[in-house]
Amino acid sequence: MSKEDVKKLYIETLGCAMNTRDSEHIIAELNSKENYELTDDAKNADLIIINTCSVREKPVNKLFSEIGVFNKMKKEGAKIGICGCTASHLGDEIFKRAPSVNFVLGARNVSKISKAVNTEKYLDVDINYDESTFAFNEFRNSIYKAYVNISIGCDKQCTYCIVPHTRGEEISIPPELIVAEAQKAALRGAKEIFLLGQNVNNYGRRFSSKRDAKVDFSDLLNMISEIKEVERIRFTSPHPLHMDDKFLETFANNPKVCKSMHMPLQSGSTHILEQMKRGYTKEWFLDRALKLRQMIPDVSISTDIIVAFPGESDEDFEDTMDVIEKVKFEQIFAFKYSPRPLTKAAEFTNQIDSEIGSARLDRLQNRQDEILDTIASAKQDKVMEVYFEELRSSGLVAGRSDNNALVQVEGSQELLGKTLKVKITNPRRLALYGEIVE
Repeated sequence: MSKEDVKKLYIETLGCAMNTRDSEHIIAELNSKENYELTDDAKNADLIIINTCSVREKPVNKLFSEIGVFNKMKKEGAKIGICGCTASHLGDEIFKRAPSVNFVLGARNVSKISKAVNTEKYLDVDINYDESTFAFNEFRNSIYKAYVNISIGCDKQCTYCIVPHTRGEEISIPPELIVAEAQKAALRGAKEIFLLGQNVNNYGRRFSSKRDAKVDFSDLLNMISEIKEVERIRFTSPHPLHMDDKFLETFANNPKVCKSMHMPLQSGSTHILEQMKRGYTKEWFLDRALKLRQMIPDVSISTDIIVAFPGESDEDFEDTMDVIEKVKFEQIFAFKYSPRPLTKAAEFTNQIDSEIGSARLDRLQNRQDEILDTIASAKQDKVMEVYFEELRSSGLVAGRSDNNALVQVEGSQELLGKTLKVKITNPRRLALYGEIVE
C-alpha cells in the first residue's frame, strides 16, 4: 500500500485509565486493519474520535462543544466518531444533537471499530456484548508501562454511578490471556504492568465460560509476578469490600507489587455509605486502611470522595473528615456530588444545596493540602528508587517511586526505562524534585 493510502487518525481521550487502554485498542485495530496512523493535528485527520467519559457531568457537557469545534476545523470528507461511556448512555441522541457525527460506539463494543468506521451512521451501544476473549492488536502509548485490562464491566449497584449502565455486567478476562499480554509487553520493554478493572480485587467472580480452576486477584498478582522481565505491578481500582486478609497479605508480601493502594472511600459516614450501596462501613474501611499502614509503613493510600451526596448531614460530613484525619491519604480525588442519568441517587428528593456542597469541598481540599504539605516535607533528603518513564518540559524526566510518589530530576531520554536511586532535595505538594545518587 502506497504512502498516499495511509489515513490520519486523531483521537481525544477523556476520563479514566480504562478509557486510555480502550483508546490504545482502537488505535491498534485501525492501524492494523484500516491503515490509519496517528496525528496530533485534528485539522489533517481523516478520522476524529472522541473517547468519552460519563462518570461526572462536566466531561459530558464538554463532548458536544468538542464536536462543534472539530466539525468546524476538520478537512472535507473527514469523519467524526464518538466512543466510550457517554456513547453508551446517550446512543442515537448523539446523532440528533450533533448530526456531523458519523458513528457512535459504546464502551463495551471497542472491537467493532472497523465496522463502525466503514458504516455511515453506525450505532452499537450493546452493554451485554462480551469482549473478554477478543484478541486486540497491539499498540501502546508507552513502551515503559503497559496497561492491561483484567475485567470488563461492573456488577456493583452504587446509587451515584452510571458505569454499570455503560459498561455492562462484570466479566473477568481469562488469566492465561492476561499473563500472555503482560509477557508480550514486558518483552517489548515494559517493566511495569498496570492492571485495570472497575473492581480489580473482585477478579475471578465470573468468566465467559466455566473454568475448572478458581483464580482470584491475589492469584493473578502472583502469576504476573512470575514473569521475569516484570519489575513492578500496579492496579486500579480495588473495592474496599473485597479487601480480605489474603489480598492484603499478597499486596504486602509480593515484592513486585508496588506499595500504593487506591481505596475509594466515597464517604466516611456509614449511613451515607448505606445510601450509596457501597457494601462496607466506616469501621471496615478504617480497619483495612490502618492495617495496611501497620503492615507496610511506607505504603501510599489514595482515595475518591464525594461530598454533598443526597441526605449528607453535617455529622455525616464530619465522619468523612474523621477518616481523612485517621488515614492521612497521600492523594484524594474529591468531587461535589452531581446527579447522573440512570442512577438511583438522581431520583433522591433530599439533594444538598450546591453552596453547602461547595463549602464542604473547599474545607476538605484545604485540609488535604495541609496534610500533603506535612507528608511532602517529611520526604526531604529521603532516597527513593524511581522508575523513569516520561520526559517533561525544561529538561526534566519524571518517574514514580514504589509507593507512587511523582519524582522529577534533571536529565534526558537515556533515563527512560531505568530504575535509579534519587535523593529528594525539593519536596513539593504534587511532585518531589531530586537528584540521582546512583
